[in-house]
Amino acid sequence: MSILTDTPAPLLPASTIPAGEWAIDPIWSSLEFEVKKLGLMTVKGRALGFSGTLRGGETPSIEGTVEASSITTFDADRDAHLQSPEFFDTQRYPELRFESNSVESRGDELVVQGDLTIKGITKPVELRGQYVGSANDPWGNERVGTELQGTIDRTDFGLEWNAPLPGGGFLLPNEVVLKAYFAAVKAA
Repeated sequence: MSILTDTPAPLLPASTIPAGEWAIDPIWSSLEFEVKKLGLMTVKGRALGFSGTLRGGETPSIEGTVEASSITTFDADRDAHLQSPEFFDTQRYPELRFESNSVESRGDELVVQGDLTIKGITKPVELRGQYVGSANDPWGNERVGTELQGTIDRTDFGLEWNAPLPGGGFLLPNEVVLKAYFAAVKAA
């Protein structure tokens, strides 16, 4: 489904992202993550405070920041733990950053290579998805949409806390799935 409509979105090449600068609209967008806790259930979280820019044309790019203290799983105790030094350490590292190095089409897929910084540690990541198109909203704003997903190893970013399980193994996997659904509005 497209983030702009309730109909399936056609796949469009990255080169069709219209030229110009587009401000990611956090009201129309979503940044999410998923972790398979105990190997049984998926726990989802969301960043509520973020901003960013998508640039289209011949050399498209995506960059943005997340307010670390805005990350929520909608459970107060778990969220407090996520903000502690055992996870995001939001007092010392108030934001997460992403900056693309390349945005390109590979067949029907949009592939974004970039650098993600969490807790002052920067590592390369790859996000894959699609450019879903452009549309004018009811207020006359021109918008573009992208949908991206990738997987990171949280321990690469210093997010190492875990709890051993009585029968062996650990509470949390190292793998975290990231999902970004961006609707961006044309900058004036």
